[in-house]
Amino acid sequence: YKTDYIDRLVNMRIDRDYTQKQIAAVLSKSQQGYDHIEKRRARLSIEDFMRLCEFYNVVPGYFLGYEAEPKQLN
Repeated sequence: YKTDYIDRLVNMRIDRDYTQKQIAAVLSKSQQGYDHIEKRRARLSIEDFMRLCEFYNVVPGYFLGYEAEPKQLN
């Protein structure tokens, strides 16, 4: 089993001590709406994905599995 982008987003949120509610606010969603994304009941739009990359200051390639370690956006 390979870690996917949702797993990496969840792990990043937990590692940086953010709640689902805080991340949901970044995306202008409810906590429940963001929980559905983490549980794969709803899809993450590319716009929201990029917003999270910017919020965490991490290149998209890390979340997508192309980078082993998170690198900062330039």
